[in-house]
Amino acid sequence: MEVFYITTPIYYPNALPHVGHAYTTLFADVLARFKRLTGAKVFYLTGNDEHGLKIQRVAESQNKHPKVFVDEMAEVFKKYWKSLDISYDYFIRTTDELHEKTVKEAFTYIYKKGYIYKAKYSGLYCVECEKYYSPGEYVVVEDKPYCPLHNKPLEYMEEETYYYKLSEFKDYLLDVLENRNIVYPRHYAQEVISKLKSEGLRDISVARPVERVWWGIPVPFDEKYVIYVWFDALLNYISAIHYLDDKDVFTEHWSAAHHIIGKDILWFHTVVWFSILRALDLEPPRKLIVHAFLTSRGAKMSKSVGNIVSIDEMLQRYGVDGSRYLLTRISNMDKDSEFSFELLDSVYTSELVDTYGNLVRRVGVLAQKKCGGKIYRRSIESKLADEVPVKIGEYLDAMKSYEASRAAQIAIDLARTGNQYLNEAKPWEKSDPSRELYNALELIRVATILLAPITTRASRVVSERFGFTIENPLKLRLESIERYNVAEAPILFRKLKTTAQQPAQPSQ
Repeated sequence: MEVFYITTPIYYPNALPHVGHAYTTLFADVLARFKRLTGAKVFYLTGNDEHGLKIQRVAESQNKHPKVFVDEMAEVFKKYWKSLDISYDYFIRTTDELHEKTVKEAFTYIYKKGYIYKAKYSGLYCVECEKYYSPGEYVVVEDKPYCPLHNKPLEYMEEETYYYKLSEFKDYLLDVLENRNIVYPRHYAQEVISKLKSEGLRDISVARPVERVWWGIPVPFDEKYVIYVWFDALLNYISAIHYLDDKDVFTEHWSAAHHIIGKDILWFHTVVWFSILRALDLEPPRKLIVHAFLTSRGAKMSKSVGNIVSIDEMLQRYGVDGSRYLLTRISNMDKDSEFSFELLDSVYTSELVDTYGNLVRRVGVLAQKKCGGKIYRRSIESKLADEVPVKIGEYLDAMKSYEASRAAQIAIDLARTGNQYLNEAKPWEKSDPSRELYNALELIRVATILLAPITTRASRVVSERFGFTIENPLKLRLESIERYNVAEAPILFRKLKTTAQQPAQPSQ
């Protein structure tokens, strides 16, 4: 049996999750659900990154202990992922006992191998990134150094710290990135390769003094320091699959690891993470799948920038399935996608309401009215018999290439074909339109199964009301249903309200 281990980044719970978080989490969820449908053994990991100065400061501003704060926020994140029907298998928290133990043992192991040493640091630091910035890495705004990601001034820091010998891994990293097809799409690997060759590598600080950052995992051999939050967070990918306590489980899953990340954390997930794995005598993940930004007002959607769109707003406007479909539909690995309610309204109406939803409603009503809801197997029109298997193949190729947006479009294309077929066949004019309705129902069945990883609830409703099962898309064949029992003609997606001030109220 194929094993598929898929992860999202773990998120800072310093504020509510927003549509930018949902964008990544849903992308992983669609791939996980597709793999489950194909019969793979899936382990889908998401969670929260709960240590570090950023969390410490937010908790202190609310007069709470950081552990109390992150406990509350973990439940908030879980609530939002449930509201979006995210099917994660494990929600990891970096305050989990097993994770903290894993981090301490990994840190000690790398220290004993000579890759971690103590030295003094002075330079610029971004609290939002939890990262030191070297010359050339930051931008200058009004003669002041600013973080290029968060557009905030950098703070000057001077302190003794523990360094990680990242510089020793340059040749290894170049070899991995140039000769192994891990980073996808490929051009992201080329970006890292170019930077490695032009700038080289500097050792990085992997500890913070407790007098400044006390909320973290203590350095096992020096209680005056806590472990750098990124070093801590990256290890979640192996602690969650029992790196410490079950080597068989770990080996089975790690060989099938697929990380989903945004392009802003590409450096950490290639240069830093791959080198840590090498220091631990572990292989890199199977795949690092990188997507572009979801932007708002021209910038990456970010809490610190203040241009976020709330998940609640999107759910209220489009419902669960509508939100899932739209975030999938605008996903892009190569180019940033600008979030626009005007654009999303158009896609929602044209593709979900007027195409897929309309087809389901039309055929359901006709099946009940003309045939009492019972439609027996008939031969498929030759044109459809030729076209549908090709579309299924294109969908499978898209999903195997992690192109969920293209897969969604292919499924809707089949629904569009169904509406066109109805318009040409005119089953409402026939006394016995069984053949035409069977053909249309087959198109609905195929489109519904292909949409099942995306529009989870709508697909379930259609399959239940029309009397078929959501099956393995790899085994999907026409004319496999002996009889459809159409019990209802559901309205899957409500039309949006016309006034811009009033949110839409789709049915879910």
